[in-house]
Amino acid sequence: MNANRKRMAWIAALVVVLALVPALAGSFTVSLLNDIGIGALVALGLVLLTGVGGATSFGQAAFVGIAAYATAWLTTTQGMSPWIGLLFALLLTGLSALAIGMLTLRLGGHFLPLSTIAWGLSIAMLFGNVDALGRHTGLSNIPALQIAGWSLADPRAMYYLIWVVVGLACLFSHNLLQSRPGRAIRGLRGGATLLASVGADAYRVRLSLFVTAALFAGLAGWLYAHMNRFVSPSPFDVRASIEYLLMAVAGGLGQLAGALVGAALVLVLKNGLQDVLPMLTQRAGQLEAVAFAALFILLLHFARGGVMGLLRRWTRRRAGTQGASRHDAPPVEPLPHRQLPERGTQVLSVNGAVKRFGGLVAVNDVSFDVKAGEIVGLIGPNGAGKSTMFNLLTCTLPMSAGQVRFLAHDIGGMPQRQVARLGLARTFQHVKLRPHMSLLDNVALGAHSRTRSGILKAGLRLDRTEERQILQEAQRQLDRIGLGDRAHELAGSLPLGTQRILEIARALAADPVLLVLDEPAAGLRRKEKMALGDLLRKLREEGVTILIVEHDMDFVMKLVDRLVVMNFGSKLVEGVPSAVRADERVQAAYLGSVV
Repeated sequence: MNANRKRMAWIAALVVVLALVPALAGSFTVSLLNDIGIGALVALGLVLLTGVGGATSFGQAAFVGIAAYATAWLTTTQGMSPWIGLLFALLLTGLSALAIGMLTLRLGGHFLPLSTIAWGLSIAMLFGNVDALGRHTGLSNIPALQIAGWSLADPRAMYYLIWVVVGLACLFSHNLLQSRPGRAIRGLRGGATLLASVGADAYRVRLSLFVTAALFAGLAGWLYAHMNRFVSPSPFDVRASIEYLLMAVAGGLGQLAGALVGAALVLVLKNGLQDVLPMLTQRAGQLEAVAFAALFILLLHFARGGVMGLLRRWTRRRAGTQGASRHDAPPVEPLPHRQLPERGTQVLSVNGAVKRFGGLVAVNDVSFDVKAGEIVGLIGPNGAGKSTMFNLLTCTLPMSAGQVRFLAHDIGGMPQRQVARLGLARTFQHVKLRPHMSLLDNVALGAHSRTRSGILKAGLRLDRTEERQILQEAQRQLDRIGLGDRAHELAGSLPLGTQRILEIARALAADPVLLVLDEPAAGLRRKEKMALGDLLRKLREEGVTILIVEHDMDFVMKLVDRLVVMNFGSKLVEGVPSAVRADERVQAAYLGSVV
């Protein structure tokens, strides 16, 4: 709470300073701050899209231009109100972003940023070649904004509108990141498989984020058009997009405040260079680009996290690493729970599963069942096909032949996220946690499929009850695994063994019927393994069915009800642990000759 009070005090001080600037500063400073506010809006969208979501865009200036030209055309040629122009600008920007995103966001690697350069160039060229938009001359005489008859033609009056919009956009973004869709957005860097395991569609999450960032740019374009009252193609080309991206990087891609700091830093430096360089050389224009490139390289070399990242490291070093204390919020009605099947009911049925990779048969005609209320172990030596079988069960890989039924559903070929929504939760052989998210948020991500709030509802804080339900459920699962008092620590600070336990808590937050664990005991010490075993037995007593793939034979033998042993892709034997241990084929394939 101490840190929160300090943060609120800093925000209040900033608001007071910004409110007093027009009364104390000159016209040039006010105009510069207006430009900083508009740049910060675009950079804020890039912090969300690139810094948090991991999708690099070099085309945000095109969205600024779409909105600016939309409102300019509607208000100058059609005589409409600028406020109708705002709706039209946002609608056109959102539809454009949706269409562009659907075409480009499935591209991976370097192809996505390259595609953003392509449409950034094409849209700027379009503005300069359409007669209705004034071609390269642009559109002028754009009407000034008016609020209740009060004209905002004066930059000092426009200043307050711009910074109110920036403040609301920052508040919206903050609310968004602390919500259900925000956790999915923060999980994008963990990969599509992680999000699919909690029932989320990474493509849809990324697309919605892309449109949100474009709408922030659209707001900036609308403000730009009615502040300058003139638009032309040049401020919306790829060079402007690079400048916006530089603002986000300079301020700090991982921090919302980085958008404000970066916009101020870049525009102040730009104006400073434009004043100083002409005194030193006649080639000021060329040298300005060189100076910016040098500053950018220095920034990346000494402060890759931007100014805010550097400041955060410095304050942490001074304050030390103190975990947040546990805050017990008033209880709310818990999230709805599934009706678990009766003990002994067939939950999972694998019939003749086959998986081929070219000429290699990794899984060859494997069949077994898992019944409700039991723990089944899937074991075998290295190369036996266990991991491939695991991926077939969780629909991470498609089967070549055979059938897998889960709760009477044929899940062969079903998307992984859909299987997760049916009640099949999993952990990973290589831990997939978001290291910069708290334990509480990592576990809350597991409840994604149990709730429905979207970006708009989250950003406007209309999801408060649902959010409290999610966090209450996440806290319950942390208490369940013995990490309740560490809820606000960062997951990346945990040792590997504890991270594996945390993954189980995230899977439990999905309220699963079947819990599929991929080597959960790997990296755990003896006491941690004993605690894990006790936890899994407790879950079994509560009706949760567990399928476990594990190498630790001593751990598995003491825990499971039945074992399925694989070797060279085929099922070798199935039975209770004592019978499997005594089987000569298992001893030869897995345990050697030692019983």
